[in-house]
Amino acid sequence: MIKHPLMHLIDLQKAGQAVGIYSACTANPLVIRACLQKAKETHSILLVEATANQVDQYGGYTGMKPADFIEFVQTLAKEENFDSERILFGGDHLGPLTFAHHEEEKALQEAEELIRQYVLAGFTKIHIDTSMKVAGDPVDVRLSDEIIATRGARLAKIAEAAYQERIKKFPNSIHPVYVVGSEVPIPGGSQEAVDTGIQVTKVADFKNTVATFEKAFPKESWPYVIAVVVQPGVEEKDAGCTDYDRLKAVDLMASIKDYANLVFEGHSTDYQTQYHLREMVEDGVGILKVGPGLTYAAREALFALAYAEKEVYKAQTSKQSHFMEVLEEEMLKNPKYFVKHYHGTEDEISYKRKFSFSDRSRYYLPQEPVQKAIAVLLENFKDGVPYGVLSQFLPREYTAVRAGQLKNEPMELIKAHVGYTIDEYLYASHQEQLG
Repeated sequence: MIKHPLMHLIDLQKAGQAVGIYSACTANPLVIRACLQKAKETHSILLVEATANQVDQYGGYTGMKPADFIEFVQTLAKEENFDSERILFGGDHLGPLTFAHHEEEKALQEAEELIRQYVLAGFTKIHIDTSMKVAGDPVDVRLSDEIIATRGARLAKIAEAAYQERIKKFPNSIHPVYVVGSEVPIPGGSQEAVDTGIQVTKVADFKNTVATFEKAFPKESWPYVIAVVVQPGVEEKDAGCTDYDRLKAVDLMASIKDYANLVFEGHSTDYQTQYHLREMVEDGVGILKVGPGLTYAAREALFALAYAEKEVYKAQTSKQSHFMEVLEEEMLKNPKYFVKHYHGTEDEISYKRKFSFSDRSRYYLPQEPVQKAIAVLLENFKDGVPYGVLSQFLPREYTAVRAGQLKNEPMELIKAHVGYTIDEYLYASHQEQLG
């Protein structure tokens, strides 16, 4: 059986090498194209993850089921001339997350089908997350590790059965690996109006989590558990992030050395500096999850092009894409994706719809009016962005264009802009060693 690349990551970590991998948690095609291009340039593998609310058996908010998502990414890989065999697919927060309004049995049955479809489709990194309460759970009491682990073990059994079903059709399929853990930052980032601070997971709580999950899990599944989600003291939020402080996490990070086959998985690592990201990998965080940090960069590049467009086509407003205005209009039509995340006065919330680091605008980019506006924007600069406005609004890309390192084409400019964020993760992870 082919060894999963993430198990090779464990081997390197335990040998004292600071090697990790970043996980692109996104369904944004601009971001995925940038990730593919960067992986091709660096001869590294790429880990792309779909989240339970993005992609599920009903289509999620993207309209894609698990098999659809893999086909979607593989199509982009073909267009970017990247070998799809070098893509790892992960499922994030797989469990009763979007079914929590049901009673326990119904919620877990839905979660079972979710896991089953992910594994059957070819996802090989499975984050089993049963940390959320479902209808019927006591409101004012934290779920015990025993309940969380028992529910997680039930889903692991389904994953194992689905893998056995898959290899009948695809004999060379690698066995999925699992990520567990109950201290999981909320998907999408903090919703609090006031920053209440982040508490690093206590060593005793982490060790109890591992012991409880190991006891509950099927014996055949546990060897494939490679990572545990804990809170190392980082969080992506509206104002940016809570920076990693290795001194505050020193005891927690030292405790991972007690486990020969486990690393930490870091959620909400968006907007950490490359130096903090590298420290996290050095300290035992083998998997760095990033989502809004990548889509924020894509949105930033689109805005830069839109600002340039307003200058170039100032006398031809009918030819402008009005991308920023269309995006704002779509957000105001249906505020459900940002209303719980953005707090403040009307002016403050208006600012956040555009520039918040939570980047809730990413939920609106796939909508048809927004996509049409993006198409017009790209068409308007199909012959290149004039150097004056390129230097003004995308100065790093301007320098690369002038040096002959980058084509002056809007799609290439966007990918390059997202690529600067990816570079920070590659600096931290050294993941080319996994290829």
